[in-house]
Amino acid sequence: MQEQVMIKQLSIVEDHIEELADLLVDVVNDGASIGFLPPLTKAESRVYWDDVIQEDVRCFVLIENGKVVGSVQLQLCMKKNGLHRAEIAKLMIHPSARRRGYGRMLLDAAETSAREDKRTIIVLDTRDGDPSNLLYQSHGYIFAGQIPHYARSETGELDPTNYYYKLLK
Repeated sequence: MQEQVMIKQLSIVEDHIEELADLLVDVVNDGASIGFLPPLTKAESRVYWDDVIQEDVRCFVLIENGKVVGSVQLQLCMKKNGLHRAEIAKLMIHPSARRRGYGRMLLDAAETSAREDKRTIIVLDTRDGDPSNLLYQSHGYIFAGQIPHYARSETGELDPTNYYYKLLK
């Protein structure tokens, strides 16, 4: 069976709140370092998603066969000296849907939106050693540096984070 895949920008999360809450719980409890620690509950996840859509945040979801299996946010800098930049945040793909190019598709959607908003640089950070580093590098993001002891892991260790940027044309 051929998969039906689409990316949609959300203006509200209510239509997909249950799927988004499940997605966040599943990726965090699978080890993703996106600002939460396992075990994450669905109630905690719902509280997060209830407040995601803001004037400066573009939220994209990837829907496969009618079900949300991925998401990414583009956070637009609203400071007067930063109206040319944006940040990629919370790129997540459900563990069962990985290795299908969905991360790339979501990055493409976020980058297209950034260009439409006249943003010329995108920044992001990710935990050192995570597979996402390879995704970002292969998608043209340039390693800018590392900060040690940046994010606490579920074991209590403090992990370094890597910063990347990409100049948009």
